[in-house]
Amino acid sequence: MKKNIFTWCGSLLVGALALSSCDKKEEVNPTIASIAVSNPDFQVLEDAAIRGDVAGILSNKNPNDPKGEGNYTVFAPTNAAFSKLGLNSASDLLGLQQPFLKNTLFYHVGNGTIAGSALKAGATSASALGPQRRIISKGNNLYVNGSRILATDVQAANGTIHVIDKVLLATKVDVVQSALALQSSAVFTNPELTFLVEAVLYCDLAGTLSNTPNLTVFAPTDQAFKNLGTDLGVPLNVPADIRKLPKDVVTAVLATHVLADGAKFTPELPDNSTVRSFGGAPLQLGAFTNGVLTVKGAGNAAPANMVIPDVQATNGIVHVIDRVLRP
Repeated sequence: MKKNIFTWCGSLLVGALALSSCDKKEEVNPTIASIAVSNPDFQVLEDAAIRGDVAGILSNKNPNDPKGEGNYTVFAPTNAAFSKLGLNSASDLLGLQQPFLKNTLFYHVGNGTIAGSALKAGATSASALGPQRRIISKGNNLYVNGSRILATDVQAANGTIHVIDKVLLATKVDVVQSALALQSSAVFTNPELTFLVEAVLYCDLAGTLSNTPNLTVFAPTDQAFKNLGTDLGVPLNVPADIRKLPKDVVTAVLATHVLADGAKFTPELPDNSTVRSFGGAPLQLGAFTNGVLTVKGAGNAAPANMVIPDVQATNGIVHVIDRVLRP
């Protein structure tokens, strides 16, 4: 296994090294940005770095390296990682607000060198965005948050790259403010989670969700709520339509979307098991497959899929799902 990884890592550098050899004045290793440019597996990352205005940063030495060596450590998502979010090309990135994209890229970057040997279960590392990332072990794999580490220690002139299979996502605010950011189009250019925000406000749960630590939150999309309305025979066409439903019913539904036993990334959730939600209703978690799980409420005919997993907020982890969980 290690041989295959190192062979693959080596192939990442071949094209970049060939470019650098054309100029004897250049360093033996290419920069982190040059590796992204030269390898097709990082095309979307390159496009994101350009749109997010960090390409220039990763082309140069790091002035904030605590050891003064000028190094960064970058967890680099592949094209396939971006594809899991529906981001397959530079044009797709236009659906993200540029400040959010820039912050997302900073969450992948750390000051100084974090060697592959330091990536052990339980380890944490600070990001350039601020929030800590943590290393998780599941089966024979290591994860940074919910992203599987595919390869480590790809050396660059200004640091080290570790390759991952999902984009790391984090906010610098609590779970409610994170939802409000989506609702107000501060993340995507189109608003999202607008029905969920309306439901939280309707049930007076914003304070509870903002002040309770270590939550795992399953956050249904707007389309999920619209589908719920169809199932109930109560049209939910705009967020305010949530208020057509009895408040106690909506409160019970919302309580089914929260786990209060620790903020958990996907590899930390107990797959193929039943867990109790904050409201006491059972939730059935499916198999851990390709980095995600399904989740099903007792009142659901079919499970919900994770659309955007592993979003780190200041007081918990949010997993955006495509179905409202029914107790």
